[in-house]
Amino acid sequence: MQQRTIGHRSVSAVGLGGMPMSIEGRPDEDRAIATVHAALDAGVTFIDTADAYHRDAGEVGHNEELIARALRTYGGDTDGVLVATKGGHLRPGDGRWTQNGDPAYLKEAAKASAQRLGVDAIGLYQFHRPDPSVPYADSVGALRDLLDEGVIEMAGISNANPDQIREANDVLGGRLVSVQNQFSPRFRSSLPELELCAELGIAFLPWSPLGGITFARAGDLDDAYAPFQEVASAHGVSPFRVALAWELALAPVVVPIPGASRPASIQDSAQAADLVLTPDEVARLSAATA
Repeated sequence: MQQRTIGHRSVSAVGLGGMPMSIEGRPDEDRAIATVHAALDAGVTFIDTADAYHRDAGEVGHNEELIARALRTYGGDTDGVLVATKGGHLRPGDGRWTQNGDPAYLKEAAKASAQRLGVDAIGLYQFHRPDPSVPYADSVGALRDLLDEGVIEMAGISNANPDQIREANDVLGGRLVSVQNQFSPRFRSSLPELELCAELGIAFLPWSPLGGITFARAGDLDDAYAPFQEVASAHGVSPFRVALAWELALAPVVVPIPGASRPASIQDSAQAADLVLTPDEVARLSAATA
C-alpha cells in the first residue's frame, strides 16, 4: 500500500478507525477481531483508537483492549503497526460525551491506555477534545511531559482549530505530529486545518472520512453527492473508495481513518490508496455539495 508519514513513522495511506467496533451497534468480538485482521491483511499499518471508545459505564478502554487482542492473535508480523490512542474525552455510560483536559488526569489516562494496549510507550497519543474549563496550553503541556518522560513516543491533538494547532505545536516545542479532525465529503469545515497541516508538515487524520457511521451504513453518499457516484461508476469502484481517494489527493499529509466493523468495509476502504483520480476529477469532487 502507498505509504505516508506520521512523525518519524511510515504508515499506510489509509488507516483503520476502531470506534464502530466498541460503541452502540458494535459487532460481536469475533467479527471485530476479523475486521482488524482483514485490515492488516490489506496492508493497513495505522490503527486509531481511544479510551472513550466504549458503550457502557465501567468498560473504559474497551476498544483499546480489543485492538490489543487483535494484534496479539494476528498470524503475521505487526511490528510495523502504529496504534494511536486518545485521552481527555469521556463517556459516562448514558450516551453523553464529556471532556476532562486536566493535566494530571491526562497523564494518568495515558498510562492506563499504555497498560491496556500492552506497550511500554504509546506510539501516538492525542488530546481528544479541548476542555473549555482548562487552558488549552495546560492540557497540551501534559502531552509534552508524557513525551519527555517516555510514556508516549509522539503527540497529536484532535478536534482542534488553527489557533490551537499553532499553540499546541509551540507548547510541544515543534513536536506536534498529527491533527485528527472530522472531514468528509459532507463535512468540510476542517479544510483550513487540513491546509495548515499541509503547510506545517503535520499529518492530518480525517475522522468519519465517509461522513459518519449512520451515513456510511445507509449507503447514501451517492444520493447526496452525485459526482462521487459518477466518478465511482467511471472507475468501477464504490463511492466510498472515491471519497477516500479524493481526501488523499488533497494533500500528502492526509491519512484518512475510516471506521469499520466488518472485514468487507475496511477491505474496500484500503483499496482507495491505489485509486488515482485525475486533477479534473479531484476538482469536480471538491466542488460537489449536497
